[in-house]
Amino acid sequence: MTVIALLQIDPTVGDIKGNAERISRAASIAHEYGATLAVTPELAMSGYPPRDLLNHSGFVKRCLEQVHELSVDLPLIVGCPIPPETERTRPGNGAVRVIPNRPTRVVTQKQLLPTYDVFDEERYFHSDTKPGILRIVDGQSIGVTICEDAWQHAGLVPNDYPVDPIEQLASFSMEGEALILTVNLSSSPYHAHKQGTRIEVAISAARTLGHPFLLCNQVGGNDDLIFDGRSIVAWPDGKIAQAPAWVEGVMMIDLKSKSAQFVDFKNSEKIGLDIYQHEFESVNTEKDLLEAVTIGLRDYCTKSGLSSVVLGMSGGIDSAVTAAIAARALGPENVVGISMPSRHSSDHSISDAEITAEALGMELLSIPIGSMHDPTEMLLLDEINQGNDIAAENLQSRLRGLLVMGVANARGAMAMATGNKSELAMGYCTLYGDMAGGYAPLGDVWKTEVYALAHMINDEAVENGRKPPISESTLNKPPSAELAPNQIDRDTLPPYEILDEILRLHMEEGLSGEAIAGFTGRDETMIADLLTRFNKNEHKRWQMAPSPRVSARAFGQGWRQPLAARKH
Repeated sequence: MTVIALLQIDPTVGDIKGNAERISRAASIAHEYGATLAVTPELAMSGYPPRDLLNHSGFVKRCLEQVHELSVDLPLIVGCPIPPETERTRPGNGAVRVIPNRPTRVVTQKQLLPTYDVFDEERYFHSDTKPGILRIVDGQSIGVTICEDAWQHAGLVPNDYPVDPIEQLASFSMEGEALILTVNLSSSPYHAHKQGTRIEVAISAARTLGHPFLLCNQVGGNDDLIFDGRSIVAWPDGKIAQAPAWVEGVMMIDLKSKSAQFVDFKNSEKIGLDIYQHEFESVNTEKDLLEAVTIGLRDYCTKSGLSSVVLGMSGGIDSAVTAAIAARALGPENVVGISMPSRHSSDHSISDAEITAEALGMELLSIPIGSMHDPTEMLLLDEINQGNDIAAENLQSRLRGLLVMGVANARGAMAMATGNKSELAMGYCTLYGDMAGGYAPLGDVWKTEVYALAHMINDEAVENGRKPPISESTLNKPPSAELAPNQIDRDTLPPYEILDEILRLHMEEGLSGEAIAGFTGRDETMIADLLTRFNKNEHKRWQMAPSPRVSARAFGQGWRQPLAARKH
């Protein structure tokens, strides 16, 4: 066994038949290029994460039945949920061996079930207690692990698991029957800086095992989780090869010649992959972030049966970047923008939206809201005069949300929210207004990162001979909701460079206001005020649209804060 194929595919949760076809196609390519064994990602047959589909009667059984029906020309290890032994036990997260003209069999089930961050696997699965060993037909054996099973060994998970599957496999190798390699079926979600961490996991395992360690990761988006691929082979000497990010295809690894290639599904092109010594540097480029949010939106729409989107376009940076991401993901012909000026809108808010739409080649509707705003304001005038000024401002946002939803409904499209993470953190967003929508591409992107994405989008356009879609006016004008005369965000917020730094330290590092002040040297009173406002707006984040997770700590599944609580 010298050539191993890692099937870096993009499964759809719940699409058992479609996933089987995807696996079969990838396995055929692997066989065509001479592979002697192929490996899928974790739970490739059900899609990951299947969540409560695992509780539906017959779902797990149908997944395993579909594995039995696979017709392949080479040995294959498939990630699949395994039916429970009794009605009162949970299913397993398994790896199933498929060999041409022979019965299938379960090789192993996942031992370590993560329950932190976005993971909740103990809710759904029971854990195995023994390592996965697959004896190949020619007498050779390989180790089989599933995602988290390899992370404990590198010391990179917060759970205190009772066993270390990599150590178990290393002990097995020393007991007489040596393993020639170990594979890992993985569905490891993307976030910034994770590439280096995943490589560290692979190298740590290879060094302990004393043989190659191969990690097959899925690619694509499922709901708010996105997967970057980047499947890996690591050798005990610390050398690695890695598949491309954001690309569906087959990674071919020749263990005898210590070489690797990748076959791209889209164009069937085969490229050689570098073998290099890795020093654990982390990659977090604007290009990577742009690809992440693009594939998140693309797969959310594709897998939900949606082909077009509608969004409000204010001439601001957030809506311009969101429009560009949508055009990139779905094609500009499937993106509709709506300019909805009010009495407070500046002239450039209209012209900047027009520049973006024209450069992207998307449709832009113009629907001024004055004829709706004025009578609505008069109806509520007594209440508004006696209440908070914000009530008057929010009328405009909610009227715009109504129009966006109306056009989306009329066209059978999805409305998109355009808010960013900084706004969601501070409550600078309106429930049932600009928060209305089925998806928020920038919901886990800080405001400072939105500007970085804008420059990347413009650079990409110029490289491809197109006009930059985000105007200099949009890039340079002070951020403003334009809901009141001469309003800018700096009236009530510190500069976004300062705000984002404080919020990032609080969310991702778990630092208190006092600790942030000590670390940054910034005013402790100002930080305390910001964190108080941050906590008061949790109710909005519970109602936000799903967004692609790109940071180490995102609002949503990985951020489970109470609502009715006193926070200090």
